[in-house]
Amino acid sequence: MTSTNQRVTGRHVQPIERTGEQSESETEGQSERERDECPECGAPGVTDEKRGETVCQECGVVLEEDVVDRGPEWRSFDARDKAQKSRVGSPTTEMLHDKGLSSVIDWQNKDANGQALSAKKREQMSRLRTWDERFRSQSAQDRNLKQALGEIDRMASALGIPKDARETASVIYRRALDEELIPGRSIEAMATGSLYAGARQAGVPRTLDELETVSRVDRKEFARAYRYIARELELAMEPTDPAQYVPRLVSDLDLPEETKQRAVELLEAGKREAVHSGKNPVGLAAAAIYAAGRLTNVEVTQHEVADAADVSAVTIRDRYTELLDAADRVA
Repeated sequence: MTSTNQRVTGRHVQPIERTGEQSESETEGQSERERDECPECGAPGVTDEKRGETVCQECGVVLEEDVVDRGPEWRSFDARDKAQKSRVGSPTTEMLHDKGLSSVIDWQNKDANGQALSAKKREQMSRLRTWDERFRSQSAQDRNLKQALGEIDRMASALGIPKDARETASVIYRRALDEELIPGRSIEAMATGSLYAGARQAGVPRTLDELETVSRVDRKEFARAYRYIARELELAMEPTDPAQYVPRLVSDLDLPEETKQRAVELLEAGKREAVHSGKNPVGLAAAAIYAAGRLTNVEVTQHEVADAADVSAVTIRDRYTELLDAADRVA
């Protein structure tokens, strides 16, 4: 044995024999093995992951012992099991200005054991949090995104808009910022317009009246911002389908599934007869729910539906007869 390489030990093992009956997993693992040069015969070494050793494949000299296993400590037997046990951190998101890639100092003043921090440590952590926030948003674009995405998340939470629609709204605002559409305009108005567009594209539209209740700007301003974003970014915005409002209104009124299905059928019949052309989609959805309630013997008044949909009872009276007539003609 040579004394020049300290990793070489005086122990010999039998050379690893290669057979043609290796499994697919062993073949894949073999391609990833670390190879070293044997100081005795110059042959390459091969890492035996089960034993944690690097062994010369010719003479059997142990080149390295106690190799660190960098694989997972668990075993998986199918793709679903592997996905559930994988621990790779949270996914990136468009809802944060840095896409969630940077670390964040927790706001709870507790240590790793759950014990409360001392007064001196709390003061130190407060300073660290302040500097961490400053470093995470150094540029003007980051500060703009941070404020706007926070507004989008706040309004979406108040309106019960799902996560996919929030992601879509965040992407729309990022596009507007990249196209330099934000300078000279209100951040709150552009954020509200982006949320309105994102909700429509995701199939969970909200009315301008609903957005007005949570936005920090008036309706005229964010409606103008929405039209500007849709025009400049060339968003393919289809007319809102009245049926998209039905599930939310039915849930608010606590009506049975049968009534929901009947309302959707009435709206489909109305679209075939072009009753929906030029009409307020929310009013049509409310009228269809009221008409479906009468057809399924569910006690619901016009005023209850009108309050849930934020439309007038007169609109429901005018529209539900049109939908019933269209359903009779289609039948």
